[in-house]
Amino acid sequence: MTALPAPLVQLAAALGRLPGIGPRSAERLSLHLVQTDRQFVQHLADVLVSARTLVGACQQCGALTESQPCGLCSDPNRDSSILCVVERPVDIFGFEKSRSFKGRYHVLGGKLSPTQGVGPEDLHIAQLEQRIAAYPVQEVILALGSDVEGDATSHYLARRLRSSHLRVTRLAQGLPVGSGLEYADELTLGRALEGRREISPH
Repeated sequence: MTALPAPLVQLAAALGRLPGIGPRSAERLSLHLVQTDRQFVQHLADVLVSARTLVGACQQCGALTESQPCGLCSDPNRDSSILCVVERPVDIFGFEKSRSFKGRYHVLGGKLSPTQGVGPEDLHIAQLEQRIAAYPVQEVILALGSDVEGDATSHYLARRLRSSHLRVTRLAQGLPVGSGLEYADELTLGRALEGRREISPH
């Protein structure tokens, strides 16, 4: 079989860097794109650049947004006394689809992982403490994954945030063990949110 032209190889390599896209899928996608309508390809390129340019992190909560603050933070109907802490912006989408949470969010930006060199100073923990001090927050829900790093991060935050006026809870363990929130369906997320429990700092 004739070797792929260099531009196709480069395109497949770029597509292969996307999550969930293996070498064969990347090759199939690149072959499809170079044989499809030029207007579609141009439109795809335009919306990719536009989305990357216009969408950024909310300066308050860290959610993906094209305005500052995001719609979730600026919504006066949301309960500012409850703060749901998630690992990444994508985790917020599952809760919003479940329509079971009416509070506000805080994106941590990752989880503690000594093996990967990720410590407390690498996460948005200081910003979280600032928000708790500045607003009448009564409960912090730790909505992190149930893997080893997620457990360690939840227990660290429970110890660090514990105070007489703040309730720190964690989602019920109805979530798949060892996987992220993005793999949980809306019903599972809703039930986990309803069954959250207070987390012990010890």
